[in-house]
Amino acid sequence: QAQLVESGGGLVQPGGSLRLSCAASGFTFSNYAVRWYRQTPGKERELVASITILGSPTVILDSVKGRFTVSRDDAQSTSYLQMNNLKPEDTAVYQCSAWGNDGNYWGKGTLVTVSS
Repeated sequence: QAQLVESGGGLVQPGGSLRLSCAASGFTFSNYAVRWYRQTPGKERELVASITILGSPTVILDSVKGRFTVSRDDAQSTSYLQMNNLKPEDTAVYQCSAWGNDGNYWGKGTLVTVSS
């Protein structure tokens, strides 16, 4: 069964760092682009970053540029979202998705809370 599982979320102080992982199974991960989203209650889901099947990364959300980076390791069927200098406004559920010609898959998300 195809699935994506995020991990690495948690509570971190402002200025801290976290690395989120998105582990894929049940499908050929290397054939899929990956997108990272985030959502807070009452707000629309935001596209944070993406990475192509060739490994070309793009940070899309202006508020995290220069602080977040996205990467992938196809040998491990995993994508990563490195988040540095975290701010309280980064608090959200972070969710990854994989996009390919055969369709797309979604993880359930991992909660990141930035608070002192």
